[in-house]
Amino acid sequence: MRASFERGDLRTWGYGGQYARDASSPQSLLPNARSIVCIGMPYATQPPKAPPLSGRVSNYAWSADYHRRMKDVLKELCALIEASAGEGTTRIVCDTAPLAERAFAARAGLGWVGKHTNLIDPDFGSFVFLGEILTSVPFDADEPLRKSCGACRRCVDICPTRALRGDYTIDATRCISDLTQRTDGVPREMRALVGSWVWGCDLCQQICPPTQKAGFSSRKDNSAISQDVAAPSLVRLLRLRSGEFRRLFARSSMGWRGAAVLRRNAAVALGNTLDRATVSALQAALADDPHPMVRGHAAWALGRIGSPAAIDALKSRLGPESSETVKEEIVSALEPFAVKSAFMQVK
Repeated sequence: MRASFERGDLRTWGYGGQYARDASSPQSLLPNARSIVCIGMPYATQPPKAPPLSGRVSNYAWSADYHRRMKDVLKELCALIEASAGEGTTRIVCDTAPLAERAFAARAGLGWVGKHTNLIDPDFGSFVFLGEILTSVPFDADEPLRKSCGACRRCVDICPTRALRGDYTIDATRCISDLTQRTDGVPREMRALVGSWVWGCDLCQQICPPTQKAGFSSRKDNSAISQDVAAPSLVRLLRLRSGEFRRLFARSSMGWRGAAVLRRNAAVALGNTLDRATVSALQAALADDPHPMVRGHAAWALGRIGSPAAIDALKSRLGPESSETVKEEIVSALEPFAVKSAFMQVK
């Protein structure tokens, strides 16, 4: 599908008027742009069987990095456009430049933007990779679809963090996908809501009726690289170092954030399991992990589990810990148990 445009009417194509000016102005990326060719590639894949104490990973990140695969398709289409037109310039975009991809894809008729803020293709659902070709070749525009989510709000209701507002907008700071990919700490009040997700979150898409109806993609290149990528062991992930991180995740869409982010996420997920058998792994992370962010989240996880061994591990690290931020996490993790002890003494 494709959509031609003029500079003056771009605001009507932006989603809710919330896009930055550059994102809604293709000419900022290709000054002589006259059309956008929007591409959708389905990727929903049957999940592998997850062993006990494994982390959850968003479907898009199981396979080889989609940016590279989508760019290969876009390059082929660019060659066809340039050969057919005999002239003109093109530029490829695939989540790599400021462009309101979902808004333009909806305007081009690929689908409609749902209440979970993802594009919903009528045939493939919302598990769709998007890519665009900006070109100076003028195309006639395809008509947008006249569809919406109507009264359905399953995605809004299932979101644990209440990131979805129900009006087709999202508070990205509360979205689990954003929380698991940020490079600083996960806000303490949000950690228990993350569950066992260690990269991204698919809850709002999995519950979406058009996506459920679409089923799974038959493309082999959407298959999981390995079970270690699609359903990683949380204990193993907590011990992950740079060498093993590159070996396991370099080909995936998780390869750009680094090992410490995944170790932090594993600590949060382990805390949410409430499994006392994981205390020794969390204790080792609190004592030995080189990154203060990971040590701090391991302290939180030990406090959430709250077993005698977990409390002892926290107390034993309060003195030796060198980071004030981690010490504050340890104190915070111990605080509920200090109140409980005082109450029991009074009683």
